Amino acid sequence: METNKIHSFLETEKISTLMKKYAIPCVISLLVAALYNIVDQIFIANADYLGSYGNAANTAVFLLTIVALAIAVMIGDGACAFVSISLGKKDMEKAHCSIGNSIVICSVASIVITMVYLIFAEPVLNAFGGNVNQKTFEYAKEYFFWITLEMPFYMFGQAMNPIIRSDGSPKFAMASTLIGAILNMILDPILIFQFRWGMMGAALATVIGQIATAALSLWYLFHTNAVKLQKSSFILQKRLIVKISLLGISSLLAQISLVAAMAAINNMVRKYGAMDNIFSQKEYAQIPMAVLGIVMKFFQIVISIVIGMAAGCIPIVGYNVGARRWERAKELLTRLLISEIILGLVALLIVECFPKQLIAVFGAAKESVYYTDFAVLAFRIYLCMLPLATVNKATFIFLQALGKPVLSTFLSMLREVAFGVGFALLLPVFWGLDGVLYSMPAADIITFVASSIIIVSTYKGFHKEIEKEALKKSMV
Repeated sequence: METNKIHSFLETEKISTLMKKYAIPCVISLLVAALYNIVDQIFIANADYLGSYGNAANTAVFLLTIVALAIAVMIGDGACAFVSISLGKKDMEKAHCSIGNSIVICSVASIVITMVYLIFAEPVLNAFGGNVNQKTFEYAKEYFFWITLEMPFYMFGQAMNPIIRSDGSPKFAMASTLIGAILNMILDPILIFQFRWGMMGAALATVIGQIATAALSLWYLFHTNAVKLQKSSFILQKRLIVKISLLGISSLLAQISLVAAMAAINNMVRKYGAMDNIFSQKEYAQIPMAVLGIVMKFFQIVISIVIGMAAGCIPIVGYNVGARRWERAKELLTRLLISEIILGLVALLIVECFPKQLIAVFGAAKESVYYTDFAVLAFRIYLCMLPLATVNKATFIFLQALGKPVLSTFLSMLREVAFGVGFALLLPVFWGLDGVLYSMPAADIITFVASSIIIVSTYKGFHKEIEKEALKKSMV
């Protein structure tokens, strides 16, 4: 009865109203989470004693935080989808057990990854391009050590965020992330400019913010709405863990494959930058990696909005699929795709018209003209297919919400691994550094063809299910 009161509006309220209620807080949560690293990089770039060396170090470490994030979002998004479907079916037992199991496996995973990072710090940083030159490597080691210490808090907060949304509290999920980010933004300039703690200061500001978010998430678990946790919730169940993992594996692979693609890009940048007339010079060697890191940060902002809009719809889709309200799921997909295309077009306009203004935020005035020139080129080429990228990402997540992890995973792997990594390794062989820049739009174009086929197939599936439900009603 309690579940009906809290969640029944998911199959009766207007779709546009539900999208605003769930997607906007989710977008803000993900944007704020993305701003942690971006804010660090802005302050690092504008510190005269860090500059592009610190930026390059930040780029290398950023990829390693994404590995931890990948595991967290697999658990969180998988649990969110499973809880939403369970609530739609009015199965409270599976709903509360899936949350408890998610908390346990997230805690264990975070401890393991922290230990691995502390033990293998130097070889891991080498693998992700942190050794482009000695100064960059020293900065990367310092930043990485302190960031590693906050991994358990970071992963717990990120995993709980979608779970809190599935419990009907998207605003609390947003607020918990926002408070941590505000702390980070306040502390960054104090620790970097006033205390001059450099990379350690940037990392500590992030650590404190993440601890605050994790603490708020923990508090919420004792004050849930629809799903009340019990002692039995934390008894591990193999079937539940497998189901949660399957529903969340697309999120995991999307993040991990991004890491693989960026690791490939970082290493190609280092290799072909050493062959470039300008960037082969010692004082400019870190520029391509620093610039691509900045370009990826802007892309991360866009993609955070994309994912937020799509992931915010997971509870709505899951509940309506569980309740067999297929016409509402169809309407939601249509509205989502239109919104994502509009977002992609606006973002494309920004990167093509204002690349110098974007790079100026990251301390371009303190760098050489080569820094700005390469940044303008990178923004305009690397992100030229943003509208297609937004549709691709939204499709992956919507399929996940429908309970189709295999199809979602296939598309995600196709984009990020087969094309993302493949083109990043292949195209530079023919076009050097420019080949690195062309790898992303090439991957998005080909993936969009596959996404379009699956979108059409999904609509056909909706029509069949709607007809089946209409036939059942007519026979009653």
